[in-house]
Amino acid sequence: MEASETKFRICPFCEATCGLAVEMRGREVVRVRGDDDDVFSHGFVCPKGAALADLDTDPDRLRTPLVRRNGELVEATWDEAFAEVERRLLPIIQAHGNDAVAVYLGNPTAHKIDLTLYGQVLIKGLRTRNIFSASTVDQIPKQLASGLMFGGYLSVAVPDIDRTDYLLVLGANPFDSNGSLWTVPDFPGRLRALRQRGGRCVVVDPRRTRTAQAADEHVFLRPATDVHFLAAIVHTLQQEDLIDLGRLAAHCNGIQTLDGLFADFSPEAVGVHCGVPAASIRRIARELAGAERAAVYARIGTCTQSFGTTVSWLVDLCNVLTGNLDREGGAMFPRAAAFAANTRGRPGVGRGVRTGRRHSRVRNAPEVMGELPVACLAEEIETPGDGQIRALFTVAGNPVLSTPNGERLDRALAGLDFMVSLDIYLNETTRHADVIFPGLSVLEEAHFDVAFPQLSYRNAARYSAPLVDPPADRPHEWQTLLRLAGIVMGRARTPTSTRSTTSSSPRRFRARLPTSTRTCSTATRRSCSSPYGRGAAPHGWSTSRCAPAHMATPSVPTPMGFRSPCSRRIRTVSISARSNRACPRCCAPLRARSNSPPICWSATWSGSALRCTPITPVATCA
Repeated sequence: MEASETKFRICPFCEATCGLAVEMRGREVVRVRGDDDDVFSHGFVCPKGAALADLDTDPDRLRTPLVRRNGELVEATWDEAFAEVERRLLPIIQAHGNDAVAVYLGNPTAHKIDLTLYGQVLIKGLRTRNIFSASTVDQIPKQLASGLMFGGYLSVAVPDIDRTDYLLVLGANPFDSNGSLWTVPDFPGRLRALRQRGGRCVVVDPRRTRTAQAADEHVFLRPATDVHFLAAIVHTLQQEDLIDLGRLAAHCNGIQTLDGLFADFSPEAVGVHCGVPAASIRRIARELAGAERAAVYARIGTCTQSFGTTVSWLVDLCNVLTGNLDREGGAMFPRAAAFAANTRGRPGVGRGVRTGRRHSRVRNAPEVMGELPVACLAEEIETPGDGQIRALFTVAGNPVLSTPNGERLDRALAGLDFMVSLDIYLNETTRHADVIFPGLSVLEEAHFDVAFPQLSYRNAARYSAPLVDPPADRPHEWQTLLRLAGIVMGRARTPTSTRSTTSSSPRRFRARLPTSTRTCSTATRRSCSSPYGRGAAPHGWSTSRCAPAHMATPSVPTPMGFRSPCSRRIRTVSISARSNRACPRCCAPLRARSNSPPICWSATWSGSALRCTPITPVATCA
């Protein structure tokens, strides 16, 4: 019998991102347990992580593209699936415009680096206003409040649970979820530790959740009255002179506008409405203000209601008024090692947010964070007229099952002219698709969390390599997304089986630089007229340096925009070419040298010749 081997990876199934130790025998998973040496989760694992092998071996998991033929979804080759997208989608865009296509991003897109980064390439390539995601179902109110208050949608303050003395939780069940918009593995253990060191946890929730059962106190209130409860807390802080901004006073604008704003929300007036005795409201306000280190945390139950954004603002307002924002043991701002969107803009101010830059066609609902409410999707498909959605991309999502009025959306999807899904299952939503592209097994993918380090209870950066090699004939999801982006941008790639790997007469191409970047970036600022190489990813290239030979290196797509490897802010270079992946010298197709997304290659101009230089892990001429 083959000897077993223990390998390590990060669990991609929820926000806790626990470290896993996976015992394997060949390709078979023998056992999954928590990684005791993981610097973030320290051995904790929930039942989802332990089921890693079940997902890998599930016979219902798709492994081959499906294309609809004569009304039935049948297996097809990858080239046939891409060809079907090109054949059916491009005429819709040509006839009805880009807004005739919509995109829905499901929750797993935040858990996979391929989907997080390269899904944006597809969206930008489509240039459609109709962007929807799972976020508008449960979390946009919190992100909008954070954006308006702190200057960034991901500037979300999370409790420093390991050092707090008092934790007030509303509408959340982190005992089961291990945090939501708060990445905190082993919340049960951390809650026990809080109580053992003399701290206190109070849960305000209409339901007796497991978090409420484990807390020191559970306060019942009527559903959707969190806004009244928190307004009464602020009223008490003002009335009893419990406000203590401390060092936050120098960073606060508009404190004076709170005077009189909550005058009508006394605990006595509010208690009758929300079902919480006035004495309990006042006592909790005093406990919050009197604790040496305290934090208020609220989640999905406070977001999925009429006053979700106001409740989310009141949570942060309570943290500010008690001096517990941005301090140890209070509500703090994580600082991710990479992709940190919450560090944009001027220090202490942020970048700022804008809403309502566009509106939905039917009910005129404003966009927030670049997205329209997914509750509008069905009506945008059903209602005739200019801008009607006729085609749809869904990426790792099942909105028929998970969004409001799923039955109506189910009927609407059946009326689409064309639909493409990236998903590993045939489900209530993808059954309507005309083409389905599956992803790889969770064992076959590398993992690095882009989103969750910006919401974590402590700062950490972790990467896990694939546990096994994927089949040679199955592309990674970043490759699928880039090829789809190439199709919608008119850079469709000829099927592999028909492409020539040699060229006696190389195609001519050139890069067009914006006027402001036509000169060399060196100190001499001399004119720069050299040609530039073509990038494998459709987001283009940018110049990095000119000494002594002119070199073009692939720009790195970051939340800040495009930057060169030397971190100089650079405008994007648009490329005029038919193919997304070809050698700049011989125009032969490139093949990937590893499983990583393409950092690609550099093209160096020396004299009259272009020389392509691979940059690990990139690509080489086939």
